[in-house]
Amino acid sequence: MALIKEIRQRTGLAIGVIAVGLILFLVGGDLLGPNSMLLGGRDTIVGEINGEEISYEEYLAQIERFKQNYMQNSGRNPTENEMFSIREQAWQAMVVKSVFSEQYEALGLTISDEELVDMVQGKNIVGELRQQLTNPETGEFDRQQLIAFLQSLESAPAQQRAFWAQQEQTFADSRLRIKYDNLLAASSYANKEQGAMQYRVQNSVADVEHLFVPYYAVSDSAVKISESDLKAYLGNHKERFEGANTRDISYVRFDLYPSGEDSAAVIQQISKLTRDLAATADDSVFVLRNSEINNPFMTILPGQTLPADLVSNVDDIEEGGVYGPFITNRSSYVSYKVSKQYDASPRMRASHILLSTQGMDEATKAQVKAQAELVLAEVKESGNFFAAAQQYGQDGTAQRGGDLGWFAKEDFVEPFAEAVFSRNETGLIGELVETEYGYHIISVTEMAQNTAYKVAVLELELIPSDGTRNEIFRNADTFAANTGNSDEFDTNAKEDGYRVLSAKALPANARTVNNLTNAREVVRWAFNDASIGSVSTVFELEGAYVVAVLTGKTEEGAVSLDQVRAEVTAQVRNEKKGEYIAKKLAGKSSLEEMKSVFPEYASIGTAPNLKLVDNTIPGIGYAPKAVGAIFGLKQGQVTQPIKEDIGVIVAKVNSITPAGEVADYTVYQNQITANEQQRTAYMIMMAAEELAEVKDFRYKFF
Repeated sequence: MALIKEIRQRTGLAIGVIAVGLILFLVGGDLLGPNSMLLGGRDTIVGEINGEEISYEEYLAQIERFKQNYMQNSGRNPTENEMFSIREQAWQAMVVKSVFSEQYEALGLTISDEELVDMVQGKNIVGELRQQLTNPETGEFDRQQLIAFLQSLESAPAQQRAFWAQQEQTFADSRLRIKYDNLLAASSYANKEQGAMQYRVQNSVADVEHLFVPYYAVSDSAVKISESDLKAYLGNHKERFEGANTRDISYVRFDLYPSGEDSAAVIQQISKLTRDLAATADDSVFVLRNSEINNPFMTILPGQTLPADLVSNVDDIEEGGVYGPFITNRSSYVSYKVSKQYDASPRMRASHILLSTQGMDEATKAQVKAQAELVLAEVKESGNFFAAAQQYGQDGTAQRGGDLGWFAKEDFVEPFAEAVFSRNETGLIGELVETEYGYHIISVTEMAQNTAYKVAVLELELIPSDGTRNEIFRNADTFAANTGNSDEFDTNAKEDGYRVLSAKALPANARTVNNLTNAREVVRWAFNDASIGSVSTVFELEGAYVVAVLTGKTEEGAVSLDQVRAEVTAQVRNEKKGEYIAKKLAGKSSLEEMKSVFPEYASIGTAPNLKLVDNTIPGIGYAPKAVGAIFGLKQGQVTQPIKEDIGVIVAKVNSITPAGEVADYTVYQNQITANEQQRTAYMIMMAAEELAEVKDFRYKFF
């Protein structure tokens, strides 16, 4: 299939978020109502998939279905942030349906009636239903609740029956996608030679000295750049500079800071409330009524930290003590009352590396145990538990180095808990621990603690008053009214003492502008309403008013040199500086001699444990070409000057220690296979979208 070919061309893609589209009870969307966006004269096509245009009305109906799902599941309307996720999921659902339906049909993938019944009421009920129908008291899935619901559908309102029919279709589509992804993921395989190569890459070590000369060691005036140089570079790197649909803006930000009067009023209010908190006997009720944060009455379990604003201001914390008010970095004032200090069940902290044996026969378990023994030996030798957990761990803790956090003895299965709580010191447990989940390599990171607290938190926000906000808006509105074009924008800003900020190459779907969050209206204005040089009215964003001017735009396709001149010039300048540095270093026999050519800027360093798998050099940074060149040399040899993005590197190899041979490379084969399988779903989606030539015009509407 063409799709498979496209996927195989994408093996270099970084692991990304798997496009799930139809996999969950997705959040649904609210789009101002069906008629609000049918703007007179405006194009109502929101995109194109597989050559078919997607109308605004069609997309709106899809989002409305997702919204209804969300409301059925959550019992409330979605927030604006959830709305963004809703629209994305609704769009992905349309893409997935169009892109993959042909693939499913070609492969003969179907969901039978029997399979669907099994998914919603049989032995293999889908996780979404299990999550929705879990008994809050027992934490167990309530099958009787599900049966009662299904039996009630016959007499249920039409809307509820339609909702369930939609859910069944969602489950079926989700299962088809899972089958498809698993089918291709199962094709991932690493042979023994690949495993051996992975082992050598990870375990071959070089001891090197290196010279680093940054490009700024050479002044810009020392290299000459011609127009032909720039054109030649752009011609040789066309793909890198392919134009996207972007906009450039400049803007003035009028921050909504509280005034001195606002601050004084909040201090007066919280000081009185703090005195009342000290006097009250019902701390939890008091802070629930008066504090402006969620969950103001906290239980701090053993091992958990007390609030940072409390411990940073108070040395000796006592039961019954009232502390504050303190100013926070959250633009608020806060006071605390330690309502209770008491002894609780001991809790410890540990990390683990799990090699799973679930569903395996005894022979396969024995193989996993042998692998686990090898990993344990490696950890004992290297002492780097964190790195080993990331490399070998097979559960959700792997990416955080196996950290399990603080836990009580009853939180874990008995063999694991006994192994941890029987320890009287931190460090690696020298034996494997077997549980029903597999073999664990465990490191105890914190010893038992049993002191717990109940803390009442009284916090008031420090925000601008209505009077302050009105004054700031008047300033922004006056600036916008008196500014007619980009020249006046800069002039007026300078005269009024405002700082002009710039945002380059804003994509059409951007929701932020630099550090301005929820700035979608600014982006929509730049794409839909603005012409170059036009000035906006006042936008009200989170924490600021903004006035913007459109300064540039690019469309999809090839770009002109003028559109990317600054970036191309920087790249050409660095290339010429690299050549200049290399010429200056030519003929020098030692790194010290080379350093003397650029004494103020060049540096010499060492990397005694550089590995072939590394793409950075300590003390320098990202330098993959240099790392590759180093491992191509023998002891005592020196590399030629190597041009990296950050400067020029010369390295001398003191020694190369090749990875020793091992009897079994299965662990490394499995590592390669697992990584490939993780990438498969993402690569499938990216390749499929490219083949379908998906065009997204939603930025015109949202």
